[in-house]
Amino acid sequence: MTYTQTIQWMFTQLPMYQRQGKTAFKKDLTNILAISEHLNNPEKNFKSIHVAGTNGKGSTSHMIASILQEAGYKVGLYTSPHLKDFRERIKINGQEISEEFVVNFIDNNETFLKNQKLSFFEMTVGLAFDYFSHEKVDYAIIEVGLGGRLDSTNIIQPELAVITNIGLDHTQFLGTTLPEIAAEKGGIIKKGIPTIIGEYQEDTFAVFENLAFELDSPLFLAEILVEDSYECDLKGNYQQHNIKTAVAAIEVLNDDLKTISQEHIKNGLLNVVKNTQLLGRWQQVQLNPRVLCDTGHNKEGLLYVLEQLKEETYDSLHFVFGVVNDKDLSTILDLFPKKATYYFCKPDIPRGLEAELLKSSCEAYGLEGNTYSSVDDAYKTAIKSAKDTDLVFVGGSTFIVAEIL
Repeated sequence: MTYTQTIQWMFTQLPMYQRQGKTAFKKDLTNILAISEHLNNPEKNFKSIHVAGTNGKGSTSHMIASILQEAGYKVGLYTSPHLKDFRERIKINGQEISEEFVVNFIDNNETFLKNQKLSFFEMTVGLAFDYFSHEKVDYAIIEVGLGGRLDSTNIIQPELAVITNIGLDHTQFLGTTLPEIAAEKGGIIKKGIPTIIGEYQEDTFAVFENLAFELDSPLFLAEILVEDSYECDLKGNYQQHNIKTAVAAIEVLNDDLKTISQEHIKNGLLNVVKNTQLLGRWQQVQLNPRVLCDTGHNKEGLLYVLEQLKEETYDSLHFVFGVVNDKDLSTILDLFPKKATYYFCKPDIPRGLEAELLKSSCEAYGLEGNTYSSVDDAYKTAIKSAKDTDLVFVGGSTFIVAEIL
C-alpha cells in the first residue's frame, strides 16, 4: 500500500473516536497490552513523561519536549488528534515520523492488527511506541488521548506523571462530576513516580492527594513549585498555566538529571513552535484581515480562548464556528460574543453537528449568522466579507481549525 492507502486503511478498520464518537471508545487495555507484547514491549526501551488533563495537555507536552530538546536530548512526542497530516501525532525533535515507517509498520503487522481488532488509536499508540524504541529516543512525551486510567497510552511506566487540569468534558465516558473525572485522569499516577498537578481545583485536588498517598507518589502543585514567570511563543494568556506546569515538570525531572539549565527552559519556551512544529494554538493564519484560530473546544478551554479574544482590537468580529454533535451546547454558548457575525458550518466528519442545528441553538443565545455548506465555504465567505481592520476567528472544534489550516 502507498502511504495514503495505509492511512485510509487505518481509518476504516474500526471506528475512530475523534470521527465517530462513543462507538469507538474502548473500556479496557487488553488490545494495547496485546500489541505491546507482539512488538516486544517497545515502551520499556525509552524514558517517558505522561501528560493528562482536560485542557492544555497538548501545549504542555510540546513545551516539555521543546525544553528537553534545548537541553540536547532526543525527544519523542506523541499527541492527538492531528490537524493536517496523521504524522503530526508522532514526532522526534519536531520531525514527523516518515511515511515509509508508517507503511512498513502496517504492512509488517497487518494480520495481527486485523485479528486482534485494534482500534485506530490503539494501533497508533503501538506505532508510536515502536518508532520511539526503534529510533532510541532519550525521552518520549506521551499525551493521553482520553481520560487516563483506561487510555491506551497508560501502559507506560513514566519518569513523571503530569495532570494539567480537570473540566466537565467527555462526561459520557469519564463521569459527570469533577471528582469522578479527576479519578479517571488520576489513573496515570503510578506507584513511587512523581506527579505534577498543573492547577489547584478545590473539587479535585483531594482526589489526587488520596491517589498519590495510596501509591506513594510524590505530589507537586505547579503554581507553588514555580514562582518565576516565563515568556513563551505560544500566545494567549491561558498559556500561563501550561507554562508553569511544564516548568514544574522539568524542575522535578532535573532533580535527578542535573542537566537542564534556566537558559534551556527559557529558550525552550520561546521556541516551542520552531522546535516541535505545534499548530492551532492561538495561531495567526494571515493579516488584512487578520485571521486567528484556536483548537479550544470544551467549556474550560473556550472560556480561556474567548477571554483572550476580548483583548484583541478590531472593528468587527467574524466568527467561523462549528462543533461536534455530542457537544453540550448549553454549557458553552453563553460564553460567545454577541457582537459578532457567525458563519455556521459542519466539520467534515461523521461526528459533525449540522450547521442548521447549530444555528438554531445559537439563535437562542443571541448569536446571529448564516449557515454554509462546508467549512471552506464559511471561511472564504468570512474572509471576503471582512475589512482589513476586522478580525476573523476560527474555532469551536479541532476539526474546524484542521480544515482551514
